[in-house]
Amino acid sequence: MLSYILKRLFQIVITFFLFLCLSYLLMEAMPGDFGQVFLNDPSLTQTQREALRVGLGLDRPPHERFLIYLQNLATGDMGISFTYYPQPVSSILLERAPRTIMLFLTATIVSFYVGFFAGKMLAWQRGRSVEYVTTVGGVMLYTVFTPWFALLMMWLFASNQGLDLLPLGKFISPELWRDAPVSSNEVFNPMLMTMIIVSTGVFATVLATRRLAVQQRRLIQWGGFAALLVGATIYWMSSGIGVYALDIAYHLILPILTLTLINFAGTMLLTRNSMLETLREDYITTARAKGLSDQVIRDKHAARNALLPVVTSFVFSLAFAFSGGIITENVFSWPGMGAAFLEAAQTQDIPLVMGTLVFIGMLAMLAHLAADILYAFLDPRIRYA
Repeated sequence: MLSYILKRLFQIVITFFLFLCLSYLLMEAMPGDFGQVFLNDPSLTQTQREALRVGLGLDRPPHERFLIYLQNLATGDMGISFTYYPQPVSSILLERAPRTIMLFLTATIVSFYVGFFAGKMLAWQRGRSVEYVTTVGGVMLYTVFTPWFALLMMWLFASNQGLDLLPLGKFISPELWRDAPVSSNEVFNPMLMTMIIVSTGVFATVLATRRLAVQQRRLIQWGGFAALLVGATIYWMSSGIGVYALDIAYHLILPILTLTLINFAGTMLLTRNSMLETLREDYITTARAKGLSDQVIRDKHAARNALLPVVTSFVFSLAFAFSGGIITENVFSWPGMGAAFLEAAQTQDIPLVMGTLVFIGMLAMLAHLAADILYAFLDPRIRYA
């Protein structure tokens, strides 16, 4: 396994380098020149224009700029943003990343669980009316035009003409945060840690109890889940910033609901198809012949072995969810990495665009490695030399 991981890491480095080359080439091929935004300013003298062009590195040829970029990137320096000059790209990403990660990690996890359990039930109840209704509804949501559906959800749940239950856009309430003793990122970061700890605890509980009897397993799992929620609630109530975390969570409801409705069908259909193939295997017939209950056959035999393609899709969706935030974040006015990427692309802010692509590319490469390693744990038949 160790030799395989080292080999895959070497392949990731090569692939990542080629990804950087292609991305930078595409950025340089875009028409126009960012320098003209400032260089055409009539209030600047010719000397100031030349000094600004040299300061931005726009006086050098593209290949030389790329080599300098690679050298700086190796030391952790992603450059200075043109749009937010003189703010470094790394500081912009550190500011925007927690907002995007909180939104899309939560939405991806929720849509995965909803899709997995729905797909598992559909495969088990194949041929019934509930299968046709759920499948058709899921496919319609999966193929819907995202901006239109997001605006529809905002009109339905957040406008005066609709239910007016949820906030309309943004990620905080300005009147509440005007005199806040902390910044939004100082709340986002512990919220992320809380979510990771709770998710890890739930996952560990499920793994530790998977060999127990059904009733005992359910009791321990639900008890552990309740204990984790109570512990998280106590922590936030005593933290002094719980009201601000609650405000962020309140603003998260609508975009998470929208993303879940759009994305759960992909996992649902993949789980359903994988389960249907698994149900034809000989060991399922053997389990039925042993007299095992339908629930045990479905959950412990069929569903577990159907997880391979589903988990792969889930891991990849975690990596690429952030790039999909371009549309969602702009519709909901959520100031995350997707909104920053679109703004940077429109203004030809090459350092910020490249910084965002580097972040997404690294996640995608690591997601491939994580999926390969998970295969070995989910399927004992898989071995890596």
